Amino acid sequence: MSRRRTRVLRVDLSTGETAREPVPREWRRDYVGGKGLGARYLYEELSPGTDPTAPENCLALFVGPLAGYLPGETRYAAVTKSPLTGGFLDSYAGGDFADRLAGSLADCLGLLVTGAADRPVRIEVEGGRARIEPTDAWGDDAAETAERFPDAGVACVGPAGEREAAYATIASGGGAHHAGRGGAGAVMGAKRLKSVVARDPSPTVPDDLAALRDRDVAAYGDEPTGEWQAAGETVETVDYANEVGILAAEGWTGTGFDGADDIGVEAALERSSGREGEGSDVPGGFRIDTADGEVVPRGAAPITLGAGLGIDDFDRVVDLCGVCDRLGLDVIGAGNAVAWAVRAGEAGIVDCPVSFGDADGAERLLEAIAAREAPPDLDVDPDLPDALADGIDAAVERFGGAGLVPTVKSMALPGFDPRAAVGVALAYATSDRGACHRRARPQDSEPLARPDRSPADRVRDVVGEQNARSVLWSLVVDDFVGEAVWTDLGAEWLAAVDHPAVADVDRDGDGTDAGVDSGTDPATPDEPVDALAATGERIWTLTRLFNAREGFDRADDALPAPLRTAAADGTPGVDVEAFDRLLDRYYAARGWGDRGLPTPATLDRLGLAGVVDDATPLDERPIDPVAAAESDD
Repeated sequence: MSRRRTRVLRVDLSTGETAREPVPREWRRDYVGGKGLGARYLYEELSPGTDPTAPENCLALFVGPLAGYLPGETRYAAVTKSPLTGGFLDSYAGGDFADRLAGSLADCLGLLVTGAADRPVRIEVEGGRARIEPTDAWGDDAAETAERFPDAGVACVGPAGEREAAYATIASGGGAHHAGRGGAGAVMGAKRLKSVVARDPSPTVPDDLAALRDRDVAAYGDEPTGEWQAAGETVETVDYANEVGILAAEGWTGTGFDGADDIGVEAALERSSGREGEGSDVPGGFRIDTADGEVVPRGAAPITLGAGLGIDDFDRVVDLCGVCDRLGLDVIGAGNAVAWAVRAGEAGIVDCPVSFGDADGAERLLEAIAAREAPPDLDVDPDLPDALADGIDAAVERFGGAGLVPTVKSMALPGFDPRAAVGVALAYATSDRGACHRRARPQDSEPLARPDRSPADRVRDVVGEQNARSVLWSLVVDDFVGEAVWTDLGAEWLAAVDHPAVADVDRDGDGTDAGVDSGTDPATPDEPVDALAATGERIWTLTRLFNAREGFDRADDALPAPLRTAAADGTPGVDVEAFDRLLDRYYAARGWGDRGLPTPATLDRLGLAGVVDDATPLDERPIDPVAAAESDD
């Protein structure tokens, strides 16, 4: 297959038409693939206020320009407008489907799916082409859907996506992998798209790229992150978070969980029948055999379904994870929804008999959420499952109970409690897709550095990580491998395929891109790494523009109410005034104004002045970084 991906496959489910079309070279240069290119198409093609579940919404399943060649697990990006937040969404998953999608797309960077079918369908991708086929799999869970195609990679929605639950996932690998956060599965379900089937095998890696891959895999194995993944994968995070005092427990009522040892990495090692990708250079998650089939719990499962629900039985945590996997529910969103229902029930806000530590009750409530209705013998408020399927904020709007479980931009928080690490609060609040522990990861370093992290340190860390990961997620590299060994943000790899993101950098040696109008494009940095760093900032700013056009501003970066108050165990709340000053520093570092919006000068610097439309609000001038720093001294 071609070493260069220069096209996209466009599929209109309303008309049944499919087409191959070129991606403009300047788009590939400025946005690369994955997250960046998905954001560019979304901003270009969606009108402000588009209903996320309407046919007009676009669902992009994108890879990067080197998909199938890179070290570690092949991944893909699902990019769309979120039905949970109403803003930008990018979500990622790996496994066999991502491998086969990379091969099946051939010279294409991904699928752009618009419209909605009048009956359930699937999209088949093969040889760089797409076709629409009817399906009778509607109603099947993720495992059952995958079993229909033993010789292909399958990404699908489960019953939760069919019913448009706002945090429904796109499941692949029979439910072992999920593009989980933000509800891409609900968009897919609204389009009556049950599955995407990738027919071709993963692409064959050319010898020169194989040598690069082998080198980087070896380097990763020697890195602390590689050693950590080989030993315990992300399940170890429950042990770490509990040890350093940032593990949220029992519906965010405390930090720390007495049963953490029983649901952490030692329990996983004891129960595991092996690892995903057995024998591979970068091992995957723990495979756990259960009565309902194999489950691969990630770190979010013991954190959110275990500590978050007060459940200290590893087997029952795995069972709950399996329920979410088969139904196609994001474990973080689902676990927090159940936690809110428990706390609201305790407060007399809703009728809910489920309590913390009640795994059986939690399982039944998860199933009711996916179905949007309670079975007759589950004694809950009859409207509760339907409300919870739309997210915690939707349940609060219907019943009350604000301030019980925190959300940012309507997305429930992962179980790392910012009350013990304020940099985590900044990362959550400013995340472009809602509360996210992957855009930036202060939880990895700040708890061990307290009280040495200054406000300037915290802002520098969050901004830098957000920009860098925007590049890595546009390349769609394995998260941990890319972060650990790609100090050049992938410049060497991109150069190996003559990608315009590095090939067009000062090709003429005169300070401008070859063949580019320097009057409308950003000033070209002198080095490819600098160019890629600017690319990351450009992509992050573009997602901010998308959200601003949808009405998001500083108010949506606010600290959630539960985090402003002390936890029941005495952990103090985040200082609101100090957090507000930290937010000013963040905006100043980005060249944004006091409403948290980009400014014309920033857009000029990043080459976005010709992209932004009149419907997108901007701030006139940026916050003065000196004044922001002085206000916090």
